Formats: sequence, C-alpha cells, structure tokens
Amino acid sequence: MRSTEQPALQRGMTLIELMIVIVIVAILASIAIPSYGRYVTRSQRADAKSALLALATAQEKFYLQCNAYAADIAAANSCADSELAFSETSERGWYDLSIAATTATTFTVRADVAAGGVQVKDTACTWFAVTDRGLRTASSAECWP
Repeated sequence: MRSTEQPALQRGMTLIELMIVIVIVAILASIAIPSYGRYVTRSQRADAKSALLALATAQEKFYLQCNAYAADIAAANSCADSELAFSETSERGWYDLSIAATTATTFTVRADVAAGGVQVKDTACTWFAVTDRGLRTASSAECWP
C-alpha cells in the first residue's frame, strides 16, 4: 500500500547555508573596503594638485602686476592694489598651502597635509610642490607622476 502522505516542503535556509553566505560576504568586504579607502585617499590628492596650480597661476598674475612674486599667501596690498587673495588651505581643507623659497624672480608653492585632517593617513604623499618653472614634485614619485 502506498503512503498518501507527501513530504513536507523545505522552507527557508539551513544554518550552514546562512554561514556560507556570511563568510562569502565577509571575504568580499575585507577586499573591497580597504581598496575603496585607498581609492578615496588617492582621489583626495587632486585637492592639493588643483590648489597648487591655482596658486601658481595667482603668483604669475601677481608678478605681471608687481614685477615680483609674492613672498607669502598673506601678501595683501604689497604693490599697487594687487594681492594674491588666496586661502592658506586647499578648497576642501585637506592640505595647507604655503609659498616657500621665494625671490623676486622665483617661487615654490607647496601643499602639506593638514594636521588633523582626513588625509593624515596618506603617509605616502605628505606634500606636493610646484615651482615658477612648472616643475612638479612630491614626497614620493607615485604621488605626482
């Protein structure tokens, strides 16, 4: 005689299947999260680069009006009505800007990682610099190829 009972339908997932899914998600997260962090750190370096190029352009404009480069960013009204009118931090505030090694005919603008900022963990690229001749340097060759 045949049994008229039908087997119960399986519903849901077993604990082993759930643990396998959790392990797979953990492995993917352990790879993706650090990679994303490195990507964000590298992309934030663009803040320093764009600020330096803008500051170098402002220096050139100042030179055209005053026949000398500004000695520092706060060089307001040093000749005629010209001033750099530039902030001492980058647009997003991740880098501190300065003018170093200035003579009447040369300058070097520099961006250093702002203390206490998000970029502090970027130990590979702690500073960037641009000279009056357009020479771009950084703390590491990978920072500004």
